[in-house]
Amino acid sequence: MELRIDLNADVGESLGPWRMGEDEALIPLVTSVNIACGAHAGDPLTMRRTVRLALAAGVAIGAHPGYPDITGFGRRDLAMSPEELEASVLYQVAALAGVARAEGGRLAHVKPHGAMYSAAARDLGIARSFARAVVSLDPGLRLVGPPGSTLEAAGREAGLAVTREGFADRAYESDGSLRSRRLPGAVHDDPAVAAAQAVSIAVDHAVTAFDGSRPGLEVDSLCLHGDTPGAVDIARAVRDALARAGVRVAPVGG
Repeated sequence: MELRIDLNADVGESLGPWRMGEDEALIPLVTSVNIACGAHAGDPLTMRRTVRLALAAGVAIGAHPGYPDITGFGRRDLAMSPEELEASVLYQVAALAGVARAEGGRLAHVKPHGAMYSAAARDLGIARSFARAVVSLDPGLRLVGPPGSTLEAAGREAGLAVTREGFADRAYESDGSLRSRRLPGAVHDDPAVAAAQAVSIAVDHAVTAFDGSRPGLEVDSLCLHGDTPGAVDIARAVRDALARAGVRVAPVGG
């Protein structure tokens, strides 16, 4: 049986004259991208440029909505009512869907960013608000989230196809959750470490946690963060390691 996995990256996070990441070099190395929609990062021009880069590279295009918190890069929790959260997600995803359509492409998936991702993974109410926003725009979109989470449950409950996601450049705890960015060692910025973790998840369906334990992890896609230092070198190392392990990198459904 062929081993295959999607490799996705969070991109399009520049804002006006402030550059974030190396999207031109990173996007051709992955098979799916999650493009910021202007709330936690990005702006209309950056969104359009990033969509064009994705189309030129032939990768699947996804929306990456987050809490409206540019100062905190969407990595701080915000208290939003269910209706407010749903409307914000719909607004962001619809904007990127429109840009993609104008450029001759289409949206394939939606993945929450940062604190919204973490909140939706543990809070069923937030996850349901997120899923409702996606369904209301296009029930054919895929929902991306961590395996076994309330986000996965809410997506399936809403009738959405779900892509289960793991991370090559983030550390895990023994229960299979991501290590908080507030703690040391939460981010793998060493390409060799990220590559080894990618192979472990793709081949062994397990990850070595921060404490040395080996929780199981069944995923369909691996994420790389465009804002991680050395993201391009990490992506190259991950691609090379997966190829050596006999894993084909391809978008979900592709």
